[in-house]
Amino acid sequence: MKICVFGAASTKIDPAYIEKVEALGRKMAERGHDLVFGAGGNGLMGAAARGMRQAGKGHITGVIPSFFRDETIEAIFDDCDELIFTDTMRERKAKMEDLADAFLVVPGGIGTFEELFEVMTLKQLGRFDKPIAIYNLMNYYDEMETVLFRAINKRFIRANCRMLYLMSTDQEELFDYIEHSRPLGMDVHQLKDG
Repeated sequence: MKICVFGAASTKIDPAYIEKVEALGRKMAERGHDLVFGAGGNGLMGAAARGMRQAGKGHITGVIPSFFRDETIEAIFDDCDELIFTDTMRERKAKMEDLADAFLVVPGGIGTFEELFEVMTLKQLGRFDKPIAIYNLMNYYDEMETVLFRAINKRFIRANCRMLYLMSTDQEELFDYIEHSRPLGMDVHQLKDG
């Protein structure tokens, strides 16, 4: 499968996150998967790609807007098997979404949050039925899950939307979910009011 990893580009994060996501990249390759990612060379994007390379298998596709290179916004991972440049961030996300068979979200910032909620929204609206797994590494996403549950309890989000994704601290559980995911079997009206 082609698994799209969304995650941090920051160089300032705790090295423990880097180590765990490098291990995740190795495990992804060892399980026979390919990586699609935002082509960042630093942070958790770079860690996932380095882990894949350390395993010595798997195809790495990076997708990044050309202005990241032109304006030196962040380092680009220089060992991609395929590097795709887009004009905009929207095109970047659309390309990654099209290429991916599944999504694996690791800790990140504003861009990662946006990517996560975009794929959750697309799944809610029935645009695809790809698995979305959230790696709650070092309990990074606990508060986000609290916010989601609050929105469900206050009826801003349908309770069935909890089935759009799996959140776990366990890498094996995440990969098992991705590899054995089945269609939700629900239409948009069971997932969204409006």
